[in-house]
Amino acid sequence: MVATTEQTAVGLRLDLGLEIGYDQTIAEVTETINLGRGTHFLLARNGRGKTTLLKTAAGLLPAIKGSSELRGDCKFMADDLSFDRELNATMVFQAFLPKARREEAMAFADKLELDVRKPFGKLSFGNRKKVGLVVSECSLGGSDVILYDEPFTGLDTPTREALLEQWSKTEGEALRLVSCHPDLDEMSMPSALLITDGQITRAGDGGETWAELKKLLN
Repeated sequence: MVATTEQTAVGLRLDLGLEIGYDQTIAEVTETINLGRGTHFLLARNGRGKTTLLKTAAGLLPAIKGSSELRGDCKFMADDLSFDRELNATMVFQAFLPKARREEAMAFADKLELDVRKPFGKLSFGNRKKVGLVVSECSLGGSDVILYDEPFTGLDTPTREALLEQWSKTEGEALRLVSCHPDLDEMSMPSALLITDGQITRAGDGGETWAELKKLLN
């Protein structure tokens, strides 16, 4: 998982026969899946294995069977990512981001309408999520594989749109695999994985919307 330069190959491969789960298999990859730079969505109903797949890909959880390969600098962004309750966002940025990226972080935080002066522990759930998103997005090094677990939870529509815009602008700088439950039927899914009926598959031809893909989930 070590990668430090723009020229380093970035990718995630889920091999045919990969089985994910804890004590028993939840889902299995039915054909080898290769993902490259850009944004890929991971879609499934609750309890079907989205978080389990992300943790397995990140190396945080062993596979039940089979293999996968991640090439790049891995960041697993948990749904409940937290920071010291007494620190405000400005302090978090100073702790986690190089000086050259902090102005960018402040600008992105402003776009997300994040109060960077309020202590983390006094922020709403959605605004706490924004702190982690800013840190993640403003620390890209050109070889990142970011595994986002439900990043949209607690975010309002303008914030979601700003995040999608950020991903579009920087799609060549990272591979993002994003588990989510979109609430906009017209949201485009140019690249998506589905977990349904215990199978992990690559979705359609890349032209589907959330309204079309959610009909496939069981």
